[in-house]
Amino acid sequence: MISPRPVMIIMDTTYFRRTLGVTVFRDYYQRENLLWKFVKYETIFQYIEGIRELQERGFEIKGIVTDGRRGIFKVFSGIPIQMCQFHQLQIVRRYLTNNPKLEAGIELKRFAGYLTTTDRESFEGWINGWYKRWEKFLKEKTINLDTGKWVYTHRKLRSAYSSLKTNMEYLFTCHKYKSLEMPNTTNSLDGSFAHLKDKVRIHRGLKLERKKKLIAQILLRKINTKL
Repeated sequence: MISPRPVMIIMDTTYFRRTLGVTVFRDYYQRENLLWKFVKYETIFQYIEGIRELQERGFEIKGIVTDGRRGIFKVFSGIPIQMCQFHQLQIVRRYLTNNPKLEAGIELKRFAGYLTTTDRESFEGWINGWYKRWEKFLKEKTINLDTGKWVYTHRKLRSAYSSLKTNMEYLFTCHKYKSLEMPNTTNSLDGSFAHLKDKVRIHRGLKLERKKKLIAQILLRKINTKL
């Protein structure tokens, strides 16, 4: 039994097959998995219940690092929460692709790339400046020939920008609360997931319940993934 203590929670969900996932709550300070739940789908309620359970067990939640699932920032408004910067970059990359063709997209992708190495004031200034330069371009509309309705011409570009603006408040929490030694990514947990999947992969062919038991046994071990 792990004794209650102040913890910095990194939480995320990984999958082993379509309907077998595990949501893990990991203490960044001690590199220790405190709680996990087997799930079919990732939902915000799993994270709410997990944090509540840890609090009821006496853990003091000093902060949370997460991938930024929609709505999660509001439900944990009383706790310092950091949006994983690498997940934010993945979101931007998903909208813009690795090789955007439009000049506005190339420029936004370049600015987004500075996220992990700068401060909020500088980053927000670059993003706001980008928007002022391309505001008219972003408001261009095209008629949908099937519906006859107008749509924004550069929807994916707008979505990439909107994601950065929406999450801005939570991208630099680690700078605001430096004394908490909060990481800017979920890499510690991602490293734990990689180790977990390597171990499970060795035991292919296990039935569902035995696979769950194996996953639980591995998660119980303290893995010193210093990321």
